[in-house]
Amino acid sequence: MPHIVMGVVVTTVTFLLLLSAAVFPGVWLTGGGHVSTFGTTVPVGAGWRGVWTPLVSVVTLAVAYVAQGGAAVVRPLALVLLDHRPAERLAAAEEELNRLVGQQRLARELHDSIGHTLTASTIQAAVAGELLNRDPQAARRALASIEETTRSAMDDLDHVLGLLRAGDTPTAPPHTLADLGPLTDGVRQTGAGLRVETRGDLTRVPTTVSREAYRIIQEGLTNALRYGDPSSITLKVTAGEEWLDMELLNLPSGARSSRRRPAGQGLDGIRERGRTLRGETSAGPSYDAEDGRERWRLTARLPLRSPA
Repeated sequence: MPHIVMGVVVTTVTFLLLLSAAVFPGVWLTGGGHVSTFGTTVPVGAGWRGVWTPLVSVVTLAVAYVAQGGAAVVRPLALVLLDHRPAERLAAAEEELNRLVGQQRLARELHDSIGHTLTASTIQAAVAGELLNRDPQAARRALASIEETTRSAMDDLDHVLGLLRAGDTPTAPPHTLADLGPLTDGVRQTGAGLRVETRGDLTRVPTTVSREAYRIIQEGLTNALRYGDPSSITLKVTAGEEWLDMELLNLPSGARSSRRRPAGQGLDGIRERGRTLRGETSAGPSYDAEDGRERWRLTARLPLRSPA
């Protein structure tokens, strides 16, 4: 603000000097008179008595020229003199970082929610097509499940779009472990054999951890449906005193080995969610000594308390 005020003052004074350089000689050449400025009247005589007016013009123009030259010299220093202070630059950088982090988080929300919905709906549509002639009632249930699943995805999409609109309040809260039942029911409605084991009180899990845990489980189930054998999926969720542990096991599909399962954005999102909460995640093939079969195993361990 001070440099703006100084700029206005310098500009005003320069303009008055240039105006004086033109007015005084003009009055002298027209026979003399009086020039009033800032409440003061300056007499300008005719003839030799006003010969001082051209000198005023020369001095005034010289001052204006020097001012212009000084401005040219100082101009390269403007970036140093007028630039934001380090604290302001740091605040701007933090604001930009928060914006990018928010965009990344919303991208993960859309990927997990819409990806799960499309996978489940595709499987349910295939099941409905197979059952349409021999079991119309089962086909109708599959179609109803598609409707319910897509409606839930629309709620998620509405929530994310609400976050993107400045000043708008999201119309639907983000999903947490409290919504684990509807999520697993939707997976079972695709015809998958899903067994769920929960231990501990999931309601006492902090909201932030609960929200991220729900998304991790959702993405794990989506991958199990998309790449594995959906006939045998096991989900274990344990809420302990210090940690929330999640384990998802499923058999690889006959056409695709679990070792060649693609590592896409879903697994990257799971790892990123785990790192954000300072937790641990792992994904890969695991050999089961009991039945001698290889399974795909996804684990995630999230702390229930913030580290000191």
